[in-house]
Amino acid sequence: MDTLNVMNTLKKILIDLGIPEESLHQDALLSKNLQLDSVETVEIALGLKRTLGVNIRLEALQNMTLAQVCKMIEEAIATNTK
Repeated sequence: MDTLNVMNTLKKILIDLGIPEESLHQDALLSKNLQLDSVETVEIALGLKRTLGVNIRLEALQNMTLAQVCKMIEEAIATNTK
């Protein structure tokens, strides 16, 4: 799966959680810019598991940008397909 598809999947999950689409850009920080709390980060992780079949732990990584989260997801997908 390429970066654009991963980002679009992540954005869809965030929009479903009520995050405004205009807030979602590659440099947006999960905690600072998107105001995500720990419950929402768990919901994102569950959405990624359901949608992409990857286990991502975001709880301790709230200072990451969306681009960094996408890279992490891509690495998890690559590991799962080996």
